[in-house]
Amino acid sequence: MLVIVVENAPPRLRGRLAVWLLEVRAGVYVGNYSVKVREMIWKQVEAGIDDGNAVMVWRATNESGFDFRTLGQNRRIPKDVDGMKLVSFLPQEPDPDDEDNAD
Repeated sequence: MLVIVVENAPPRLRGRLAVWLLEVRAGVYVGNYSVKVREMIWKQVEAGIDDGNAVMVWRATNESGFDFRTLGQNRRIPKDVDGMKLVSFLPQEPDPDDEDNAD
């Protein structure tokens, strides 16, 4: 099983992903491919993501049963903790228009 989620992706990349994968929701693509095809698809994502971001998740033979890779700016950052890949969150930036943040 392979899942790719893209945000702010150009239409040309979304169309290219739709050639290989089924778009089950806006920006969410699923399929079932070999490692070789999965890597080829990810290279297409890397080449076409521009200012967007993406995550790819696939079934793996590890303790969690899956692995993932990310690309682009996002608050969620992959972190290796004792050999297990987890997700860390960057702090949210304060809204400059929010009056509660003014000193």
